[in-house]
Amino acid sequence: MGKLILTTPRSRVRQAIRLLWLHSRERAATLKRDGYKCGICNIKQSKRKGAIVQVEVHHVHEIPWEHIIDEIYEHILVNPKYLQTLCKSCHAKKEKL
Repeated sequence: MGKLILTTPRSRVRQAIRLLWLHSRERAATLKRDGYKCGICNIKQSKRKGAIVQVEVHHVHEIPWEHIIDEIYEHILVNPKYLQTLCKSCHAKKEKL
């Protein structure tokens, strides 16, 4: 039997961030603001049979994905030796310190 790996795979972190983005209010607001039309050629999204057109939301500024994922590992998905199990009340007290 293989050894259990205690770190979440990078692919899983990428997938979680992608799902957050796909369901974000910011993305939805951008699509609504732009009328579901391409900002360059003005073609509109369509699900009509035979004329399917999909539009996507593009970040104007480049996103340093690998750096963001590194930060998640450094501050959130840390080694279990740096984590502690607490009840809700004690956790709230610790957070106030």
